[in-house]
Amino acid sequence: MLFKKKLPEPIKKTKIELVREYTLKAFFITLGAFIVAIGLEMFLLPNKIIDGGVIGVSMMISYLTKWNLGLLIFCINIPFILMALKNLGQKFVIQTFFATGMLAIATNIMHGRQATEDLLLATVFGGIILGFGVGLILRNNASLDGTEMVSINLAKKLKIISVGELLMFINLFIYMGAGFLYGWDRALYSILTYFVAS
Repeated sequence: MLFKKKLPEPIKKTKIELVREYTLKAFFITLGAFIVAIGLEMFLLPNKIIDGGVIGVSMMISYLTKWNLGLLIFCINIPFILMALKNLGQKFVIQTFFATGMLAIATNIMHGRQATEDLLLATVFGGIILGFGVGLILRNNASLDGTEMVSINLAKKLKIISVGELLMFINLFIYMGAGFLYGWDRALYSILTYFVAS
């Protein structure tokens, strides 16, 4: 007689282990948010170079209106984060709210601290720093950009286009906007920043 092998039950974590896990996640998300803020405030923003997605849109609105950049990033992300609740889960949404909140605080702390006026240095090092910070946040199951979440949802529904292709399509319009606002040289530097960060 054959017996079905029982699958081992998942090991439940103790309260101490859960607290340690979430504390570490919060630390790395906060660190990632501050690294992103350094890339934005010290390299990209003073040189009129933008990032893609919600952050890029927020940078352009902030430039035109003089409204607070961190607050714009947080507010514009809210509807996208709420849209992601069904598909990406409550845990991801809470951590993403935390990440965007930390970025809002970090951009205000880092505001007005320019590292370089050299456009190439700002593009390359701004992109590297931005990519490192965003990567740290993504590795800890959170996001800073609502357009990524929209792209994931649309790609699942359409099934004929990848997340990366959708992101590139959305960012194309954002960089065109940057070209009209800052000049086409700044738009090209912005595209280069995007690829360096990627």
